[in-house]
Amino acid sequence: MSFLSRFRLPSIKLPEFLSSSKDKEILTPLLGEDPGERDRLAAIRALSHAVRNDPDSVEIYLALGNLFRAQGDIERAIQLRNTLIVRPNLEDQLKARVYFELGHDYKRGGFIDRALQAFDQARRLIGESDEITRDMARLHAESGNFDQAAALFGKLGLRIPQAHYIVRHAQELLQSGAKNEGRKLLSRALKVNHGSVEAWQELIKLSALDEDWRKTKKQLSNALESVPADLRFLILENLLHLTLPKYVPTQQVENFRMQLCKSVLSVVEDQKPDLLLQYYGALNLLRCGDTETANAWLAKTMVLNPDFWAARLALLDIAMSQQPLSPVFKGQLEFFVEHAHHVKKFVCRACGLHRKTTFYRCPRCRSWHSIGFRTSLQD
Repeated sequence: MSFLSRFRLPSIKLPEFLSSSKDKEILTPLLGEDPGERDRLAAIRALSHAVRNDPDSVEIYLALGNLFRAQGDIERAIQLRNTLIVRPNLEDQLKARVYFELGHDYKRGGFIDRALQAFDQARRLIGESDEITRDMARLHAESGNFDQAAALFGKLGLRIPQAHYIVRHAQELLQSGAKNEGRKLLSRALKVNHGSVEAWQELIKLSALDEDWRKTKKQLSNALESVPADLRFLILENLLHLTLPKYVPTQQVENFRMQLCKSVLSVVEDQKPDLLLQYYGALNLLRCGDTETANAWLAKTMVLNPDFWAARLALLDIAMSQQPLSPVFKGQLEFFVEHAHHVKKFVCRACGLHRKTTFYRCPRCRSWHSIGFRTSLQD
């Protein structure tokens, strides 16, 4: 049984003065549903009256504190929790619940250290709890303590976020110049989750920036075999935008781009026919300046999926550069093509959120690795 279910607030017995259907409508959803802005204010007034009538009711205090937090009145929510904590003879289970809610109050207010302390107090009172550990892991992640976040997600057996935050920690080390330690962490992330797209991306990036093309190709091949098929496009999307720093001479940048494109193509060519692999292969060919071969690759994607809008758009770009067009028609077509390039290419397969940029965790529904490429505009 989970921490929250063991210590969920019991139903509040409505005082006699709250007997109207409207009062019941307001109070019914207090312990789990959001009654809305207007009803929350009404519920706060009702519970404030209830507290005055029954000042010893811990349940009403907790519900009222949650409503204050939902309204953004963090100071009053914290005051209520502290009032409960200092009560004599408050049993450990209820006190743990108070600390748990206090942690969420502090988190909402941006006091991360205090939130962690409150969650830790709850854990000390009732022992290890998945809910507390999960919230502490999220807090560490939000505060940039990626090493601790990874450790806590590991305790929960959540390998995807554990590997993700190991990679985030590795990136910090790499940026600070600790390359050996950073690479060791990336290897550790792959041991935790061998399909970690984040870890593979970072390893391939390091090899490419070192211009070790043999290693780049080997790691890219291994990544395409290890990462779930519906996430492989993330690796190629990332490589498509990989460039050398601006201070590097132009000639060296051009050579780097050509070598990277060739490395990607040599690996993609060895893969079984796949819509997105063909598409990203074509984009690399375009970057290398091989329009004719890119056109052929895009045509293959049309065989695999005639509705693949992104490939049709790329084909249209090629055709526009090769066909003589009247100034009026060209202007109109360029207008629509320009707007088409701003279509949000990525979608969360869990909640349907559309995004222009890639993500590892959906910013709306918080699902991990739920990103997909919108092969159809109906997605």
